[in-house]
Amino acid sequence: MDGLAAKQLLDVIGIGIGPFNLGLAALLEKTECKSIFFDKQPRFEWHPGMLLEGTTLQVPFMADTVTMVDPTSRFSFLNYLHEHNRLYQFYFLESFHIPRNEYNHYCQWVAQQLPQLQFSSEVENIERTEEGCFQVTVYSSDKGKRELYTAKHVVLGIGTEPNIPEKFRLEDSGRIFHSSEYLEKRNQAIQADSITVFGSGQSAAEIFYDLLSRQSDYNYQLSWYTRSKGFYPMEYSKLGLEHFSPDYTKYFYQLPQKKKQGILDNQSLLYKGISFSTISDIYDLLYERTVGNSKPDVHLQALTELVSAEDRHDCLQLSLYQHEQEVSKQVNTDIVIIATGYQPCTPDFLEGIGSLLERDKNGQLVITENYKVKTNDNGNHHVFVQNGELHTHGVGAPDLGLGAFRSATIINQIAGQTIYKTYDDNVFQQFGMQF
Repeated sequence: MDGLAAKQLLDVIGIGIGPFNLGLAALLEKTECKSIFFDKQPRFEWHPGMLLEGTTLQVPFMADTVTMVDPTSRFSFLNYLHEHNRLYQFYFLESFHIPRNEYNHYCQWVAQQLPQLQFSSEVENIERTEEGCFQVTVYSSDKGKRELYTAKHVVLGIGTEPNIPEKFRLEDSGRIFHSSEYLEKRNQAIQADSITVFGSGQSAAEIFYDLLSRQSDYNYQLSWYTRSKGFYPMEYSKLGLEHFSPDYTKYFYQLPQKKKQGILDNQSLLYKGISFSTISDIYDLLYERTVGNSKPDVHLQALTELVSAEDRHDCLQLSLYQHEQEVSKQVNTDIVIIATGYQPCTPDFLEGIGSLLERDKNGQLVITENYKVKTNDNGNHHVFVQNGELHTHGVGAPDLGLGAFRSATIINQIAGQTIYKTYDDNVFQQFGMQF
């Protein structure tokens, strides 16, 4: 690019600084690899719109950035507690599931110790050099200029984006927002006369409970709808959790691609349900609110889908459809909060190497078992993916507990040697026939 000079050749450039690339950066400390990581946000923030008091991670604290492949790392959660003089408090807490806001603070603590992390830096383009490396154009809002960086490998850790179905997209409404914005817009919502939540997962349940807890102070009508069959708990049995292991990932990867989507569709309760404790908290509060046959202004209904939404200026008119009864109904509400999850995103900056990357018939990146994007030039330098391989590797792709394993697998390839040990036998069950 005219006027820009590339800096020294790096071993790896990480794009996006979420928990997974943060872990990669931390684990690279035990290598001689030169790296730099970019994120357009001004600082590390992990789902800031859902850092509600009283909410916890749904995985044990050992699913930090490093522990599952390097429990002696200075970046472990236990060392974070030690450095903050909280080990005894955590010891007496006797809980594997830590507060969500503490996990975010832990990640910020890790980020502060890694000088190769560059925030307020947006990647704009990637191109292949004549030598087969990757040239990355980055705009730094802090510096107010663009710079070029060149690396042998690129690791995509850009995460996902809020999934907002078309029926919820009302321009300039201001009355509909995604769960990812909940904390930012909660004060606006609780001033309304009526609030409606859509979704069947943990985020929808946490938002509903938070609003239910505040309802007595603000006197809004509160509704919760889901098109799912019920407000069901997430699968959390010990043998069920073994699906979030390297063993199951290996089994799933080797299945025919045409089978994989059907399997994923039937595994939703492994990662999309509600925790037992949140369901219990909601029920207990509803029970208390109905003492003496009181009737709180609350409505919960499953098997019900939003067909359309219309902004009537003074309210939103929702058209709902109940699948088993096969009947429709219209209801009015002031605010709609959609907890419809997240979806993969295809960043514009990949266009510069778009012809190089292989895609399947659905337009999804073809990813090898070791997290490389397949390319059509068979080069020695690669694009790796973190949490963009659900379609190839299965339900464990977004799970924090497998992040360190995936980072270690990528690092061992980048370094050209085994820096971190990984193991083949991690669970008690067999996921397929052994021959």
